[in-house]
Amino acid sequence: MEESLLYAFGLTLFAGLSTGIGSIVSLVYKKFDYRFLGIMLGFSAGVMLFVSFVEIFPEAKQNLSRVFGEKLGYTYAALGFFGGIGLMILIDKLMPSFEKRFIKRNKTIVESEDQRLFRLGLFSALALAIHNFPEGLATFLSALNDPAYGLSIAIAIAIHNIPEGIAVAIPIYYATKSRKKAFWYSFLSGLTEPLGALIGYFILLQFFGESVFGIVFASVAGMMVYISLNELLPTAHEHAGQKLTTYGIIAGMVVMAISLILLT
Repeated sequence: MEESLLYAFGLTLFAGLSTGIGSIVSLVYKKFDYRFLGIMLGFSAGVMLFVSFVEIFPEAKQNLSRVFGEKLGYTYAALGFFGGIGLMILIDKLMPSFEKRFIKRNKTIVESEDQRLFRLGLFSALALAIHNFPEGLATFLSALNDPAYGLSIAIAIAIHNIPEGIAVAIPIYYATKSRKKAFWYSFLSGLTEPLGALIGYFILLQFFGESVFGIVFASVAGMMVYISLNELLPTAHEHAGQKLTTYGIIAGMVVMAISLILLT
């Protein structure tokens, strides 16, 4: 039993920390090309929008419908979705200013741009960390139940965690000009996956039913949509223009679609 627990946790750790692979993209580019930033922000928006509407929200609705019935389950999923948006709006209002962490410059517009990008990265990290928590529990339990199936689940999740890591790393890299910070913020956002496995299995599993997971997933979908529409896309358009941003969005959706196909 101990070996199976270690195996399941190892797979979950592998899947979660693959977000750090995505952050390596920020280490490759030595110049700050803001068109590239815009394209990658569009890519991140495509990732988040696709996974929210195609995977997370439908899964939330399905879980809630099994508990409450089709209509009421859909209603609770919608409430959770817009509740997630409301939570992000509240966090946006309450997030403390990041001005003091930057060296004062003559042009305050540069400071405000850095602040906006850093906040964008933090929002992405927060939403993905919450999403990875129940995902880690699911990977862990799958591996315990069927080691071979758990391995395939872990590999597929690792693949689709890579673009999620990019969504965190790129804006933080451009805001702080630090490759180390970009890597670590992205890397740490994936730690909630093995953390979710440990806490969920040993403490919370007895309290977490389908209804709770459904509400959590619906809320995460709303959070990701808010981040995409309010943060990622406006900044992407500003730096890369409409056409390149659109290409980035489509590329992000294609990558996530392939990873989800591998997951099924």
